[in-house]
Amino acid sequence: MPPQKKYQRFDKYEPEKFELIKINDDFIEPLLPEFQCICCYWHTLKCPGMNLAYCGITLIPPESVDSFISIFNKHYKEPYNEIIALFEKNQDKR
Repeated sequence: MPPQKKYQRFDKYEPEKFELIKINDDFIEPLLPEFQCICCYWHTLKCPGMNLAYCGITLIPPESVDSFISIFNKHYKEPYNEIIALFEKNQDKR
């Protein structure tokens, strides 16, 4: 990975620039305990963590996509459709 990408920070919600999904807290908070074991990055690829960056931008690596899809499908609600579709779309690019 080029160094500029590895150290790039993602601190602003920029849906026009990146494929981002925003989900209301009421739908995410009940799932947080299940996300605790899923590897992610918080704001930059230099900051690995588990679970979502609750007050920020979560970068989800390809190896974590299946885990997220499984949890969202298990607790199906209409607001999850958009994020499931984005995960599945990007799953095809792996």
